Amino acid sequence: MAIINRIADFHPDLTAWRHDIHAHPETAFDEHRTAEFVAKRLAEFGVEVHRGLAGTGVVGTLKGNGSGARAIALRADMDALHIHEKNGFDHISQNQGKMHACGHDGHTTMLLGAARYLAETRNFAGTVHFIFQPAEENEGGGRVMVEEGLFEKFPVESVFGMHNWPGLAAGQFAVRSGPMMACSDSFEIIVTGKGAHGAMPHLGIDPIVVAAQIVTGLQTIVSRNAHPLESAVVTVTQFHAGDTWNVIPQEVVLRGTARAFRPEIQDLIESRMQAIADSICAAYGATANVRYMRRYPPVVNSEAETEVAASVLNAVVGEKNVRRDLLPSMGGEDFAFLLQKKPGTYIWIGNGENREFLHHPNYDFNDDILPLGASYWARLVETVLAKAA
Repeated sequence: MAIINRIADFHPDLTAWRHDIHAHPETAFDEHRTAEFVAKRLAEFGVEVHRGLAGTGVVGTLKGNGSGARAIALRADMDALHIHEKNGFDHISQNQGKMHACGHDGHTTMLLGAARYLAETRNFAGTVHFIFQPAEENEGGGRVMVEEGLFEKFPVESVFGMHNWPGLAAGQFAVRSGPMMACSDSFEIIVTGKGAHGAMPHLGIDPIVVAAQIVTGLQTIVSRNAHPLESAVVTVTQFHAGDTWNVIPQEVVLRGTARAFRPEIQDLIESRMQAIADSICAAYGATANVRYMRRYPPVVNSEAETEVAASVLNAVVGEKNVRRDLLPSMGGEDFAFLLQKKPGTYIWIGNGENREFLHHPNYDFNDDILPLGASYWARLVETVLAKAA
């Protein structure tokens, strides 16, 4: 592994920073302490600091020693999750009910490590913007930063992201052009029937029976409507109805998530969901109110930037450790909003083969890979913004 020696020298600092952030998790748009921590470190490195986008967002700007007008952006997310941590180490969350269960503490630290190294060396031409984004989890902080003028204030030709991946060996990376992560859509179906005594169902229209048929019907969208080679997921995650043992309720609420890689499949899911709910309700005499919410678009990597990233990783960890064979994930990521505006790529860094997966109460970021991720970021900047010979 070609970890940069200087970054290896301050590996203890990276670990200390990561543990500090992990111990003080903050959730969407409330990352005030984390943003202050990031801004203070960047200022110490001599990086120009900008604050205020999406409330708690931080952008660091650094110019290289070489002349050049080109600019790129590197992005890390800062927010935590509403999860009760169940680990027993010293840096366990001190904020009850909040936890860095997705590794954003590690992402932030790796980008800070790259910023420190690049500020010391400045062995590149042009400008790099370090984007520290709030509210990746569920709230679309990336969308908010874009809407508030991220790329107007900080013009770039391309943008790059990285996420840790448990199950992938430490020392390996996963790279692919095209779809990398799916869209993240949500839906709610309110089925209204007619309430009745549980012993006299003939006097009512049972929305529980109707909703149960809808749940079953939704499974045909992927199995019978989508092309067999298209990837899609429709999952009902909530079924709310009733207050007591012997009363048929008036209403049932179904909620869930849908995933796909192409807008055409999103259109199919939404239209079929409406048709299935309406037709089943009509058959039983009930009504349906369907809301389909497109939250995060799919993460689609551009080919040119993906190949640049792969070539840098080949130099950092060797070609055999750059995985081009992993399937894309049906998970969602709001880095997609940045990729809708600028070409770029989003890669995975292995967090270890036998570690808890993301969003688990016993998850922890692997400190061993901190200098590796920081080295990738640094070499990427020095490659894309190379000085003229």
